[in-house]
Amino acid sequence: MTKTFVFRGILACALALAAFAASAEDTGAATVDAAWAKAMKAGDLDAVVACYAEDAVLWLPGAPEARGSKAIRETYAGMLAANTVTEASIMNAHYETWQNISVGWGNFVLALQPKAGGAPAVMHGRFTDVARQIKGRWYYVADQASADPAPAPAAAKP
Repeated sequence: MTKTFVFRGILACALALAAFAASAEDTGAATVDAAWAKAMKAGDLDAVVACYAEDAVLWLPGAPEARGSKAIRETYAGMLAANTVTEASIMNAHYETWQNISVGWGNFVLALQPKAGGAPAVMHGRFTDVARQIKGRWYYVADQASADPAPAPAAAKP
């Protein structure tokens, strides 16, 4: 009887710990990154902007800083009006969360097909984002993306 009780107690603790670990992976910046990718693939401007806190800052490759909801909306509105998103993926992501602050970093691919025609643009790059939990929901407060650098020129042969 005692062995069964101890075994059940250990099993219950292990299951609770596993559930906590699984839910911890689905919080913070990881949650916002997933929502952003889904919204971008759908071309849903409102859902993209909903990923950002009202006072957030966004830095995209080759674009000026966008600070605050209005500027972030304008940045994405221009991009989505001119292009259809054919791919928005986050890879090699790493996340750290402490209480109501979470950071994420890794790589991304964003493929855009110009609506006016022409060749698609495919950006490969790196990202770093900071998310904060506000009233029970996670939002980006800082989102920075940079394009991968051009490959180094081949060394001249002597």
